[in-house]
Amino acid sequence: MSKKSADETPVCCCMDVGTIMDNTDCTASYSRVFATRAEAEQTLAALSERARGVESDPCKIAPTFKEVEGGVQLDIDFVFCCEAETLIFQLGLR
Repeated sequence: MSKKSADETPVCCCMDVGTIMDNTDCTASYSRVFATRAEAEQTLAALSERARGVESDPCKIAPTFKEVEGGVQLDIDFVFCCEAETLIFQLGLR
């Protein structure tokens, strides 16, 4: 049996049949530019709450804020303990 990564199709939120979840992809990343830092912090709080609702072990949440033209860019990496939690989190955001 060949090993495949979870190749998600963005249009339909599905994975190829035969995809093996082997816990090699436990990180969900988020990036967006906001008009203000306050808006970015609100989104960070909301996404963090969603991640906490999915986690079985504590999810590592690593946000970075960067001043860019037009506002503040928020980049977040959510590192879950297993790939299934990562997938549940990602699908819950759609």
